[in-house]
This record gives sequence, C-alpha cells and structure tokens, in this order.
Amino acid sequence: MAGETALATLLRSMSPQLNAGDYVFCTLADNRLPDCEVIGSFREQEGLTVIVERQQAEQAGLSFEYVAAWITLNVHSALEAVGLTAAFATALGRAGISCNVVAGYYHDHLFVGRNDAERAMDVLKQLAAGAE
Repeated sequence: MAGETALATLLRSMSPQLNAGDYVFCTLADNRLPDCEVIGSFREQEGLTVIVERQQAEQAGLSFEYVAAWITLNVHSALEAVGLTAAFATALGRAGISCNVVAGYYHDHLFVGRNDAERAMDVLKQLAAGAE
C-alpha cells in the first residue's frame, strides 16, 4: 500500500503515539553493534550512531548525553511526501522543543527531550486538529 502524500491528510491523520521508555543516541567508533536491541542506526564518517533504550545502553556500557522520548506518527507517510517534517518541526520549534526525526518506511519517528514529551504530544495534537 502506497503512503499518503497530501499534507493536509498527513497532518489530520498523524495520530502521535508516545512510546514507553527512555531512549538514547550512542556512537560506536568501531562500528560494532552493541549486545542490545537497536531501535535505529546510521553510519557516519565518525562511527555508527545507534538509538537504543536507555537501560540497555547502560547495561552494555555505552555512553550517551541525551535522553529522549520516542513519538511515532501513526500515519503511513510516503517517503516522497512534502511538508510533513517541516510542519511538525516548525510547530515544535515554536514551542521550544528540539526534535530528532527518523523516517521509517511506514512512519516518522520523533525523538524529543524526555522532559518535553507531554508538551510535544500536545503540540502535535493541536497541529493535527488545526489541519485543513
């Protein structure tokens, strides 16, 4: 099934969901995956960035600086859709909430500061409610 591309539909249908747990971004200079469940990864020149659940990172001895909450937008957004990221990033930015985005095949996943999770959910719900 093809993903949605119409911005108004994407915004109205976002259905943000706050996933349980705390998540961290770690970097691995040797590019070896840790012995834990990796939520996401990206290979950079400096090493492999992995997103893992905080408790698993601590158990694996991985260092991190940023503790995030994970919000999934439950609309099936097409990878070629235009404007969705800009819309929610602008709304969150206006609220003073930083956001790190990972686009999966079906959904967008937002990682916001742990202390901003509920406020971010409110901002996203307001954005969806106000979509034309």
